[in-house]
Amino acid sequence: MLRAGTTHMPPWLQELLPILVLLAVIAAVISRLPKVDLGHSPAYIRRRVTNWLPVGLTYAFLYMARYNLNSIIGPVFEKSQFSSIYAWGTLAYGVSFVINGPLTDRFGGKATILAAALGAALVNVVMGVMVTGVTPQHGGHPELVTLFSVLYAANMYFQSFGAVSIVKVNSAWFHLRERGTFGGIFGVLISLGLYFAFDWCKLILENAPVQWVFFIPAAILLVFAGLDSVFVKNTPGEAGHADFDLGDATSSDDSNGAPTPVFQVAKKMLSNPAILTIALIEFCSGYLRNSILQYYKPFAKDLGRVHTAAQIREAAAAGHALTSDFVHDHWGMLNCVAGILGGMVAGVISDRVFQSRRGPVSAVLYGVMIFGALLMFVTLSTPLIGWVVVLMSLAIIGVHGMLSGTASMDFGGKKNTGIAVGLIDGFVYLGVALEALVLKHVLPEDPALKRDPANWWTWPAAILPVAIIGFVLALRVWNAKPASKSAAAH
Repeated sequence: MLRAGTTHMPPWLQELLPILVLLAVIAAVISRLPKVDLGHSPAYIRRRVTNWLPVGLTYAFLYMARYNLNSIIGPVFEKSQFSSIYAWGTLAYGVSFVINGPLTDRFGGKATILAAALGAALVNVVMGVMVTGVTPQHGGHPELVTLFSVLYAANMYFQSFGAVSIVKVNSAWFHLRERGTFGGIFGVLISLGLYFAFDWCKLILENAPVQWVFFIPAAILLVFAGLDSVFVKNTPGEAGHADFDLGDATSSDDSNGAPTPVFQVAKKMLSNPAILTIALIEFCSGYLRNSILQYYKPFAKDLGRVHTAAQIREAAAAGHALTSDFVHDHWGMLNCVAGILGGMVAGVISDRVFQSRRGPVSAVLYGVMIFGALLMFVTLSTPLIGWVVVLMSLAIIGVHGMLSGTASMDFGGKKNTGIAVGLIDGFVYLGVALEALVLKHVLPEDPALKRDPANWWTWPAAILPVAIIGFVLALRVWNAKPASKSAAAH
């Protein structure tokens, strides 16, 4: 209930306001940091923002059109049915880099971000049509599981162009020495996407029929596809600015942009110890990120910590104090704030403290993951567990931005960015597939067991070993930087 003197504010604005304030504060802080002087003109900086902002927001809304499936657990599918559908989509995403990485390198990031937006929009419209008129029923809707497995796999195929495209486009616009900041931006975009997916989809379901949780993201993607077609350019040269030496792995390449055979590039990358280690770290990141994002809300519900506003009012009328789990009820917003902080702090530290090395920041953040997993064991029975997993979300999104969003550019170079990102992001989703398999079998399933937090010890137990492996791997690339004959040039 609102207190006297407060203003009426829509729920979605109440959620969005802290995120907007945080973004404004971060922008103000970064603008006051000492600049990495690479000779960029003010006109170039403005045009670069005009270039990455629409493609970046397209990537964020692709998340909304991906994780909207989570929101229909209950209204349409049971958790086990969702897991089956999601597993097929994850598998499709994980292996599609074999096709989509080379396609992005050949046709450019602009063409493939349009393919991502238009393809995902189309599949979401079809999924929306399929659930039109569906109402909740015990046992879910088994007749839809097979159909949605195919549709979601198709959605994830188009989705897999997203990360490859945004990194491909920006690899031509950001010098090696300033890409840590872009890695932070990448983390911000992921975080915004999670906010749109978890909180906006929840709001849609509370105010509209279930099909609109697919129709609205599809409509937004169509709008951004139009903006991308107008504003996005693959290189500064296409936008009327001079192309320049990027200081990355292909900065001294004299092949004039001639495409290298795909298998030759893949063989070269897989034989590069730094790229292979980064891919393995990101395998761990995918496993850990979804271990947190997918399971905290079911955990809070199963323990009876989640209550509706009506239940809270009824308890108050009866003289009982009843509160709902704050982290659960604001999951999208809190993960967004955590991811923004993790991504931007990691990016700035990488460029300004560790001389554009990505390994040290990743190792520090994996250390946070180990610490968080240990804290989970002792906080499972307390409300603090929610804040522990938010901290872990901050860390793992920061790692993902540093490696998939930044190191892939550094070591792949502008010419081979698509294959590098595809390879690394493919490992992320192979990690997700393993996580789905492991947690499905180790978490409590019996309703009586799920209500006792002591029976959830297997959750952090499944997280801790992978966090340790990721930490050790990150230490192995502590000093890794791409070899370049002209790394300082611009």
